[in-house]
Amino acid sequence: MRKIDKIIIHCSATKVGQDFSAKDIDSWHRARGFRKIGYHYVIDLDGAIETGRNEDEIGAHCVGQNVTSIGICYIGGLDENGKPCDTRTPAQKVALNNLIAEITNRHPNLTIHGHKEFANKACPCFDVTKEFSL
Repeated sequence: MRKIDKIIIHCSATKVGQDFSAKDIDSWHRARGFRKIGYHYVIDLDGAIETGRNEDEIGAHCVGQNVTSIGICYIGGLDENGKPCDTRTPAQKVALNNLIAEITNRHPNLTIHGHKEFANKACPCFDVTKEFSL
């Protein structure tokens, strides 16, 4: 089992209300040359949590951080005009909180980060440090 020391939260960079799934992201990532979806979990608009990569597998979601992290992606992140925006539904917020609690129970002493802490991006389009402080 690999050592996990952080969770990195992402958005799919899709417009508000557009319904995509882990299967869609898997297709996008494969088209970019990935072996399969890069995230470990995807949170759908209705709050359903889909599994991407197994937690035992190294992700492909954040350059330089994949070996020791778990990647979570929520569907959304752009407003109707394509600008970065926290578009999480109430169900997505609940699901994200629950998933983080579940993961931290299995992997104590984790830190939680937004993708933008490691890349010049707006992703995940909300301030992770304000919402999650362990």
